[in-house]
Amino acid sequence: MVDTKKLTSMIFYGPPGIGKTSIAKAISGSTQYKFRQLNAVTNTKKDMQLVVEEAKMSGQVILLLDEIHRLDKAKQDFLLPHLENGKIVLIGATTSNPYHAINPAIRSRAQIFELYPLNDEDVRQALTRAIEDDENGLKTYQPKIDEDAMTYFSTQSQGDVRSALNALELAVLSADNDKDGYRHVTLQDAKDCLQKGAFVSDKDGDMHYDVMSAFQKSIRGSDVNAALHYLARLIEAGDLPTIVRRLLVISYEDIGLASPNAGQRTLAAIESAERLGLPEARIPLSQAVIELCLSPKSNSAMSAIDSALSDIRNGHVGQIPNHLKDGHYQGAKDLGRSIGYKYPHQYVNGYVSQQYLPDKLKNKIYYEPKTTSKSEQQLKEIYNNLLKQRP
Repeated sequence: MVDTKKLTSMIFYGPPGIGKTSIAKAISGSTQYKFRQLNAVTNTKKDMQLVVEEAKMSGQVILLLDEIHRLDKAKQDFLLPHLENGKIVLIGATTSNPYHAINPAIRSRAQIFELYPLNDEDVRQALTRAIEDDENGLKTYQPKIDEDAMTYFSTQSQGDVRSALNALELAVLSADNDKDGYRHVTLQDAKDCLQKGAFVSDKDGDMHYDVMSAFQKSIRGSDVNAALHYLARLIEAGDLPTIVRRLLVISYEDIGLASPNAGQRTLAAIESAERLGLPEARIPLSQAVIELCLSPKSNSAMSAIDSALSDIRNGHVGQIPNHLKDGHYQGAKDLGRSIGYKYPHQYVNGYVSQQYLPDKLKNKIYYEPKTTSKSEQQLKEIYNNLLKQRP
């Protein structure tokens, strides 16, 4: 596409600092098309009009639009005709999932490219170039970077090369000259400038939901170590409310009737976590995660109610049997309400066979027991015995 200079609009999607803008500029440089950069939030419709006028004069302009997921309708409606006629080659940059955050009218006119964080070696190479570049880099400052400091910059930036470069520059500019005249950057300098390993978590972003998904799936899959890893990510992001809610959901959705007390124990753990607050909250949270991972698993309760809800939503309802209807009002008996109802407590073992489901669903089965634990196996035996006594 670049070689033939036949460009289509594109959306670059990925975490910050991985080179979305640099790639757009490289495309412009390779094709010799004019390049303009705007922000979907801070720049106005008038700014876009100026780019369009330039495109009419020069033939074609590459417009890099940062934060395209926040483009409002007025700006979008203005841009669409110019995307259609090819005067504007739009390159949208976003950290949000375009399938969730970008209007389909824009999305359908662009190719989507997902970009991933750089690996440690790529980040190191970028840092080395910055150190050795005497025109646009830091060479004129005569930097001397300790090896462990370079390793820290490259490994703790989480693939965010912009963050690593900014931290390196800050460290060099802040460093004192050593006896040989070099700006000496130590590991401690690197830690002071990069701080928490550039760990970033956007609670509304795609990565946050990916971590939450991996967290629950690791517990469901009984992988203790993976679950603890993702728990640590969530703790580091400081999102305690989401963690405790998710753990409570897991205890009922994935453990369920295989260990009926898991929900109560999880609730006790998360209540302790909420009272303690972070960082101490990590201890009961870790305990809950380990127990849930190693507990037997059953989703039969969730599957049962989902099956029942499906019937309701699809119109499979039917009439409540008359003997189950409310009879506590004058005239109810005249309407046949509650007549013939058998009160189970008056029968041996507190059970009597009678119809409870509507006629059209008389033999419907919603609950399908699993046998992953002794607890649900016992419930299954009781359940099957009761089913045999159905009228």
